[in-house]
Amino acid sequence: GLIPLTDFDDNAIWETPPSPADTETRLKSFHAPYHAALEEELDRVRKKHGIAILYDCHSIRSEIPFLFDGTLPDFNIGTNDGRTCARALETAAYGLCRAEDGYTSVLNGRFKGGWTTRHYGRPAKGVHAIQMELAQSAYLNAEAPPWEYDPAKAQRLRRPLARLLGKLAHIALDGDLK
Repeated sequence: GLIPLTDFDDNAIWETPPSPADTETRLKSFHAPYHAALEEELDRVRKKHGIAILYDCHSIRSEIPFLFDGTLPDFNIGTNDGRTCARALETAAYGLCRAEDGYTSVLNGRFKGGWTTRHYGRPAKGVHAIQMELAQSAYLNAEAPPWEYDPAKAQRLRRPLARLLGKLAHIALDGDLK
């Protein structure tokens, strides 16, 4: 939900859950200004370049038994089954991730693109959105508090992410979105 009541292990995260008034306050104070700023920036970029790409990247534990069986791939790409971005961008993102040695990937698996991706992804209007759930195991030694960062893993991960974002920018600026 908009304001989660439990964590990914189904443990309550509030001693006193937010009231409807609390939720409304959070919507007005945080959600609305954030999304107004994001919308403004996407519009500015689209007007300047004729296209904007929102790459909505999240971090998630690779194993969450409460939510799913097994282990998540490293790169979980979501485009709402191709509805939130041009096919060329989806193909490039997934193709680059799939080709990376030592990493696993999936397209439109458990994560097809959340609210932000579905809300902003309007390819016909020049705004393309892709979500990526990045498994924490790709850059951490421990996926539980204190979330032990692994500098070597993180450095290795920067290369495919930089290639990916560079490729998407290249496709977008070349206008080859077929």
